[in-house]
Amino acid sequence: MTSTSAGGFAPAEPGVMIEPGYVIKPGYDDRLVNEDLAPLRDQHWSAYNIFAFWMSDVHSVGGYITAGSLFSLGLVSWQVLVSLLVGIVIVQLFCNLVAKPSQATGTPYPVICRSVFGVKGANIPAIIRGLIAVAWYGIQTYLASVAFLVLTLKFAPALAPYADVAQYGFAGLSTLGWGCFMVLWVVQALVFWRGMEAIRRFIDWAGPAVYVVMISLAIYLVAKAGIGNIGLTLSAVKYKGWDALPVMINAIALVVSYFSGPMLNFGDFSRYGKSFAAVKQGNFWGLPINFLGFSILTVVTTSATLPVYGRMITDPVETVAQIDSVFAVALGAMTFMIATIGINIVANFISPAFDFSNVAPKRISWRMGGMIAAIGSIFITPWNLYNNPEIIHYTLDILGSFIGPLFGILIADYYVVKRQNVVVDDLYTMREDGRYWYRNGFNPAAVMAIIPAAIIPVACVLVPALHVAANFTWFIGMGLGFSIHLVLARRQAA
Repeated sequence: MTSTSAGGFAPAEPGVMIEPGYVIKPGYDDRLVNEDLAPLRDQHWSAYNIFAFWMSDVHSVGGYITAGSLFSLGLVSWQVLVSLLVGIVIVQLFCNLVAKPSQATGTPYPVICRSVFGVKGANIPAIIRGLIAVAWYGIQTYLASVAFLVLTLKFAPALAPYADVAQYGFAGLSTLGWGCFMVLWVVQALVFWRGMEAIRRFIDWAGPAVYVVMISLAIYLVAKAGIGNIGLTLSAVKYKGWDALPVMINAIALVVSYFSGPMLNFGDFSRYGKSFAAVKQGNFWGLPINFLGFSILTVVTTSATLPVYGRMITDPVETVAQIDSVFAVALGAMTFMIATIGINIVANFISPAFDFSNVAPKRISWRMGGMIAAIGSIFITPWNLYNNPEIIHYTLDILGSFIGPLFGILIADYYVVKRQNVVVDDLYTMREDGRYWYRNGFNPAAVMAIIPAAIIPVACVLVPALHVAANFTWFIGMGLGFSIHLVLARRQAA
């Protein structure tokens, strides 16, 4: 392992669990460190824990709909599977790249960004990623609350009037919807508040639980529909020959874009890995293998809804709600609700927790950072965002246009500029002789690279003439961020 620390951090004694398992040295500046941002010395997550992380990230209502959408693009099944595998392998390779610096140093995403952007400049990528997570956190909480609403009405149909926003509603959401949303909001906060180990235990079983329900649901629907009525393509349109290539490329881009958020801050989780080899192994089983299996289950289930219910249903919660058995509906809705909580915590709670804590470590703890995101998710009224696709499309696509540049700059700096050498102790100092002080705490090369690397992807979203490239904003931003940072960093060093 070439990534090193001056003075390093002492390994744990064999067989001893260190709680909380972090290292804060006397020389660390308290404006840059707290017990959550400090480097870990107790890195014990196995390959299974990383595998379970990806299961929680994939196995959700959003993951179900995304996987199904790949099979409805007009491609035949083998074309979809090729596109899916290419896209998810790209995600796997990039996750391995972004995982290494955090696993090697034991630091979360915003802290490793200090080596790139400067000890103060790291707040720029941290805040951008945190804001994106707040929006998605609210949306995923709302989606989970819809499953809870379905479950509630199944057992208490007399509450149906309170689910009507026209009769009983506030700020665009029904009274019962508010109740379900806030219950899920509190449940997620309680899981998060118990700490990262509680989250690890939660995702260790949440992802596999969805597989059990998905397999059971698929068997039930296939038995009712008949095996001959199940297909692996959900679209009536079929692209043939070279006509399919642009659609396949779009499918690949869709897969990468879907995972671009958790891919950027994957270091928040890889820092807990007991070795880089364990992280890579977990990524292999959790991404190409897991996503392929989940996608096939999704399309089998979705395809079976047409002959069984007379229409194609792409929402798994709605599919479960059609089942006659109250027990089956309760089990299915609860499982998808738990699965969505899982992805929300790992993808949209952990990130802002570290990101916002990084802004003011003395005042904002990891827990407080997460709660800032949770409270912010209420005030954005995510159901209104979700019900207005145009607003959410532009808002999140513009914010997402910054993810690619941030990823490219981080990878370029760590692997090319610094050649995988990071001095951990200097990540926590504001001394002018510190390696990551740069100019007043900001690295001009990295900060300036963000501007042109983000403007072009944003233009692809906003300018109608460029909208054909909107699905590729992550790749455009990543490539520009990577190359522009290298040019500026070399000029800066000259």
